[in-house]
Amino acid sequence: MSVTTTTHLNFRGDARPALDHYRSVFGGRVTAVTYKDTGDVRNEGEADWVMWGEVRGDNGFHVMAYDVPSHLPWDRGRSPFFVSVRGDGTDEISALWQKLAEGSTVVQPLGPSPWAPLYGMLTDRFGVTWVLDVAAPYNG
Repeated sequence: MSVTTTTHLNFRGDARPALDHYRSVFGGRVTAVTYKDTGDVRNEGEADWVMWGEVRGDNGFHVMAYDVPSHLPWDRGRSPFFVSVRGDGTDEISALWQKLAEGSTVVQPLGPSPWAPLYGMLTDRFGVTWVLDVAAPYNG
């Protein structure tokens, strides 16, 4: 038996464009079910919002997202979590960084660090903070 962790992102009206953006960066497939699809529409302006969505890639990338409806409390917050993306090679991580950095605020530029051959942190245009790094060789 195995357990995996998947980051679940909460938006208010931005889940679809966020999922599409992450698919364009990491590849994979977007699956999205709207409130209208399920018949759970309390506010007509939110009918096309994502009730359940995900991006799942063949490379192992997986993130989930939904739009919190207006009848529930929601606060975008101030870095309530980070999404960590770790790869084995600098070329792969550098390429992902370049795509994800478009429209983002760089917190820590991508470069060597004391704990990883390559590390960087940014907050994307949707308010999500991402940490990208290359796994350090194990010396145990």
